[in-house]
Amino acid sequence: MKRRDFVAMIPALTLVEKTQNKTLELPISSNGYNWQTFYKREGKVWGEHINEDMAYYSQSGLKAYEPSIESPKHAVEIITALKKNDIKMPSIYVNSLLHLESEAPKSIDNFLAIATEVKKYGTKIIVTNPTPLKWGSANQKSDEQLIFQAKMLRKLGTLLKSQGITLAYHTHDMELKGGAREFHHMMQNVEPEFMSFCMDVHWIYRGSDNSQLPIFDLIKMYGNRIIELHIRQSKDGIWQEVFSAEGDIDYNRLVFELNKYKIKPHLVIEQCLEKGSPSTMDVIKAHRIDLQEIKNTFKLN
Repeated sequence: MKRRDFVAMIPALTLVEKTQNKTLELPISSNGYNWQTFYKREGKVWGEHINEDMAYYSQSGLKAYEPSIESPKHAVEIITALKKNDIKMPSIYVNSLLHLESEAPKSIDNFLAIATEVKKYGTKIIVTNPTPLKWGSANQKSDEQLIFQAKMLRKLGTLLKSQGITLAYHTHDMELKGGAREFHHMMQNVEPEFMSFCMDVHWIYRGSDNSQLPIFDLIKMYGNRIIELHIRQSKDGIWQEVFSAEGDIDYNRLVFELNKYKIKPHLVIEQCLEKGSPSTMDVIKAHRIDLQEIKNTFKLN
């Protein structure tokens, strides 16, 4: 293809991309991981007594929950507890191992079996972060593994779409290493109609050596695909106990940019604790503050 032919295609490609963005009116959720970190601080295990835990969760004022689900059986257990407490589950998180030919088919089968169960309870989005070579390692997948992983994500997204569920690609920090080669290869080689983007704002920040510039650049690049946000704030690089618009990440600017491009993602609180995080309140009080601050920041009723 000649350069002038490619350039002539750009406006048309951009128009097609813009039509892919989805707008869903879903209640603000919280991811289960933040609750795990608060419970761990208190010497407890979140999810060990799921019925009691979700009854406690309901005291936060949150009406929706994004759990990490491991199997169809696990999905049924969580849904049973959510029904008892009138809590919705518009999105879930499912791990996947997609870069190995020996493991990907099993991972996809488990994923689809989970999708069949959660669809019954109204789940619209399934978030996945394909498993790295080793969690916490700087080692990166080979080109061949990334090519295969992208093919498996496309297959998974196609099968989920046939069930009326959207696949949302998520990253931690390792996918941003090496020029963000893994992240961009997935986004560039799986069509928007088969895979949307769950933008975990703080992992983009941390994966970019604590720079928020890539957050706003990625909105320009992939904003049409952002279907969900994972929301977390830090100060001086440390995750805080509660969310606030001001900190290492300028969330007021983030909201401005999202509104400018008419992006209305599903909002999921993921204000987690780590070493050095403040310790001044329990998980219920923290999430009540999170909920109100996010409503204020995103200008919601």
